[in-house]
Amino acid sequence: MNHAVDPARIQKGVAAAPPPASLRALAPLSPTEISAVVAAVKADPALGPGVLFENIDLREPTPAEYRAYLDGKTLPRAARVNVNHLDRPGVWQLIVSLDGGAIIGRKHFPTARAGFMVEQMMSVEVNVKNDPRFIDACRKRGISDMTGVIVDSWSGGNFGYVEEEGRLISHTFSWLRVHEFGNYYAHPIEGLNAVIDVKTGEVLRIDDHPDHPPIPMARYDYDPEFLPAPVAPLKPLDIVQPEGVSFTVDGHAIAWDKWTLAIGFTPREGLVLHDIRYDGRSVVRRAAVAELVVPYGSTLYGHARQNIFDVGEYGFGKLTNSLTLGCDCLGTIHYLDAHVNGLQGEVVTIEKAVCIHEEDAGVLTKHWDFRTGRTVLHRGRKLVISSICTVGNYEYAQYWYLDQAGEIEFEMKATGIVNTNACHPGQPDKYSVEIQPGLGAPIHQHIFCARLDMAVDGSGNSVVETNSYMEPTSATNPHGNAFYAEETVLKTELAAARRADTSTHRSWKVVNPNKLNHVGKPVAYKLHAPNCVTPMIQDDGPSGIRSSFIRNHIWVTPFNENERYPAGEFVANSDGKDALAELVKQDRSVENTDIVLWHSFGLHHVVRPEDFPVQPCISCGFSLAPAGFFEMNPASNLPLTVNGASVLAKEAGEGAGCCCA
Repeated sequence: MNHAVDPARIQKGVAAAPPPASLRALAPLSPTEISAVVAAVKADPALGPGVLFENIDLREPTPAEYRAYLDGKTLPRAARVNVNHLDRPGVWQLIVSLDGGAIIGRKHFPTARAGFMVEQMMSVEVNVKNDPRFIDACRKRGISDMTGVIVDSWSGGNFGYVEEEGRLISHTFSWLRVHEFGNYYAHPIEGLNAVIDVKTGEVLRIDDHPDHPPIPMARYDYDPEFLPAPVAPLKPLDIVQPEGVSFTVDGHAIAWDKWTLAIGFTPREGLVLHDIRYDGRSVVRRAAVAELVVPYGSTLYGHARQNIFDVGEYGFGKLTNSLTLGCDCLGTIHYLDAHVNGLQGEVVTIEKAVCIHEEDAGVLTKHWDFRTGRTVLHRGRKLVISSICTVGNYEYAQYWYLDQAGEIEFEMKATGIVNTNACHPGQPDKYSVEIQPGLGAPIHQHIFCARLDMAVDGSGNSVVETNSYMEPTSATNPHGNAFYAEETVLKTELAAARRADTSTHRSWKVVNPNKLNHVGKPVAYKLHAPNCVTPMIQDDGPSGIRSSFIRNHIWVTPFNENERYPAGEFVANSDGKDALAELVKQDRSVENTDIVLWHSFGLHHVVRPEDFPVQPCISCGFSLAPAGFFEMNPASNLPLTVNGASVLAKEAGEGAGCCCA
């Protein structure tokens, strides 16, 4: 009954037109610009050449500045810089003009602490392993050779220890590598934690917990060198694009199908998307994962302090991988390098940090008219913009997808090695799962927060909540089948601090009340939020106070260029006073203005034995889908295409039939 496509109707593919030149202003800092910023800061008499650099990134334009720029006004280029000193408290936050090469704004935060730098994390292991108290504790556990001892630097949080006040604290956990390239996470040294000032290198104390389980010594390697020969590989599955890609790249700006945007990158957040537009109409002004907190559920042997903020304390950007062609991404690939700063201000280049490619997305639309026997089918395609970072034992792979139906999707894949602890074989504690005899993995959560500066069809946005209700059986509903949806505009910050509710199928959309669609309703984009997590830590505990953004699944704030992160600007050893839950107490209006939508989502991980020694990817995410933004499905009139490379498996070489018409 399916009708094949007339070959004469199939159009030859073309690449998108170049992206708007205006997007160039949103490109991340170049190596030359980073160096100029460092020179200006080191030359400042109040800061001096000994200054330490945490983050250097683009000072991005405000919504009003960007709109003025699009209307023809100039847009000065500047950098935001966080610096500190070894011998002085606090953090300086600076604005440095890239046009004039001078500091044009500065503020000192005397009680703040900068995040952890890669160089500092590496020094933690050296200093701890050289401490006589730590060496003695290892000796008591039967470790005479310190060569194989691995010390991971975990952020210490704020747990009220007097000797830790005012310091940048790491609370460490240790493992034993029993052979070169071995999986040391199979051998936790349970109950041994060093507390160290990361900046000074001083080991403040060694917490050696009594009655700890022994070190499990069974090997569970993942390096192919130590594993049995793998089974025969599957036959090749190649992604080929003989005519090249359909996107056009100009520096960090990209155009694909009807989409245009700029790709940014910061040391803290890593991958950032700017000024996302469909067919010239704005949807999102800025999109990035602004925080990730990983609370662990165990109270034993120091594990209560495992509540790490991977973005705010360590920085996704600085820990981003260099990707490998044919491995991390398949197909015809365009890469972007990333440039971040080191502790002394030196430029660190991460080659192939961002991958851009296209993927087949399967059937996008299809309908078979059984009366005529005619089928209309469109296969979809996605533009994929991705990066992968490694934070300690975990890998986080983030993917932004744009599709041909006007949808923006974000997916976070978590892989790597689960955090482990030791237990007596067959007797795991109630907070952990025994994944191998004597080897446990604490139950934990990964809770992300996306910061979405919304601009649905321009400025002046509001958030609308939709709840569905059953209508009671009555004279007007005699069969009891009626249900309906009710919409509420969330007008203030406190009113807009909301949690998911499956009983009413609660959802949220961002509307522009100043732009009405063809049926007289505000144009909108809907947030699809399938991975809302119920936090399991107490709000008033040391970890709960610092991670208050996890209490709700959405928050809405008016745009403020200094309210950038859900756990606050300075997260290391913080008290949570500048986090989202505190900011929204201002209860500012969020109706018909420039708004930021914060969405918390993630994973609740009760670990399986199959998650070890390396965890298969588990995914979470969200999407933004048009909801009255268009008059109809924008994918309804896609060009007809047939994949000529498809063949029947038993008749290789013959072209396949097609059901597109």
